[in-house]
Amino acid sequence: MSVRELVVLGTASQVPTRHRNHNGYLLRWDGQGMLFDPGEGTQRQMLRAGVAAHDIHRICVTHFHGDHSLGLAGVIQRINLDRVPHPVTAHYPASGRRFFERLRYATAYRETVRLAEEPVAADGVLARTPGYLLEARRLSHPVESFGYRLTEPDGRRMLPERLAEHGLAGPEIGRLQRTGSVVVDGRTVTLDEVSEERYGQRFAFVMDTRLCDGVYALAQGCDLLVIESTFLDEDERLATEHGHLTAGQAGAVAAGAGVRHLVLTHFSQRYDDPAVFERQARRAGFEGELTVARDLMRVPVPSRRRTPPPGR
Repeated sequence: MSVRELVVLGTASQVPTRHRNHNGYLLRWDGQGMLFDPGEGTQRQMLRAGVAAHDIHRICVTHFHGDHSLGLAGVIQRINLDRVPHPVTAHYPASGRRFFERLRYATAYRETVRLAEEPVAADGVLARTPGYLLEARRLSHPVESFGYRLTEPDGRRMLPERLAEHGLAGPEIGRLQRTGSVVVDGRTVTLDEVSEERYGQRFAFVMDTRLCDGVYALAQGCDLLVIESTFLDEDERLATEHGHLTAGQAGAVAAGAGVRHLVLTHFSQRYDDPAVFERQARRAGFEGELTVARDLMRVPVPSRRRTPPPGR
């Protein structure tokens, strides 16, 4: 059975607290696992959340501040210790290659797994697979930072009742999907007659950034948007100065982009009431499903849209 969900490993910005670990997020996408921004303590959080090194196929780092990358050393060594049977690909800002190399080889260990480094230098497509397209967009932060977006290709959903009406079953259905039409009892049946468009799901991961074009491009039409909301709206000046978003800004972005499920995270230690983040995002106009992230929670990707996503 395919599983598409976000496993939250940590939600703290800058420093961990008693209740929030440094950042860390695993996206399960069918048989693939993408680990985003593994901060310090990620390996232990994985254990607590039931996430194994074998679950990781890609590592995506937005930027090289410690709360988003200090866990790399432990995670990479654990991947090798557990002899993960598949190759792992790491994406990170190209300007931070020296930081990645230092973390990758922070101590001595035996390399048993092929870890491919694919640094990100500009906006664009990072990977194309049958199940998704992975892209990066530049963000606005004091150090170079990129956000990530995963898009499933659109397809067709076969409609059993229409297949039955046209007497289609078994291998004929596969042939119809491959060729677009088949002949049944002397009549041509087209794919459009027995199916409907299936809109691919969209996920985006937006961390440390001010408002910028990249934020809006990443969020557009997302089914699930994970976005930083480090500050509350009353501290917007601080947010802009340090290259971050407020809860209200994150909510406004999601509302304008037609996001279905918004996940707020990366909270400053100065705030102790998570409910305020939700209130400010709602006040900014977001009306969809909203989650204020907590460590170790799981957030399912919403079911498929029945209508085209915004901007399509």
